[in-house]
Amino acid sequence: MAARLFSFAGGDRGGWLVRRQTAVAGEPLPEAARLDVVAGEAQSSAHAWLLRGITSNERYVQGAERSSLVAKQEGIGRPEATLAALIPIRKNPQWWALTQDERRAIFEERSRHIAIGLEYLPAIARRLHHCRDLSESEPFDFLTWFEYAPRHEGAFEELVARLRASVEWQYVEREVDIRVARDEGTR
Repeated sequence: MAARLFSFAGGDRGGWLVRRQTAVAGEPLPEAARLDVVAGEAQSSAHAWLLRGITSNERYVQGAERSSLVAKQEGIGRPEATLAALIPIRKNPQWWALTQDERRAIFEERSRHIAIGLEYLPAIARRLHHCRDLSESEPFDFLTWFEYAPRHEGAFEELVARLRASVEWQYVEREVDIRVARDEGTR
């Protein structure tokens, strides 16, 4: 069975070198030189920060959209995808006060989150991790992990800019953008 829990530990160890770490909204995370991505619970406590999330069912995706995503999405861990981004996000209480169908309407009908993402597949692979399902003390609601080849870095920048310009991002109260490159010496 595939792992559902993932730990992202920023510190001085790990297979990814931190290229840039920026607080887009709200409080930043402590600086880290490396990122360790662990399927399961991280065992070490020697890190500047630790974020955890689980893969889960897709909350705002309808059947046809899911079929399109599955048909175009390529997996995490492709050899050519030597660049990645970890983008932790916490939405504000107003978002969570909305009903599921109201959130869906903002997410897709108004912001086109899925439709925009589909335009960048299969070049940019992504995996969403839910944090709220673990505990209320997690500092973020979602952790999105993206992987892509260096030749697709411009496309990734465009994708992120388009999503941040959407109505949905008016509900984001904390976002950190962590860009990393695979340390080929650890592979």
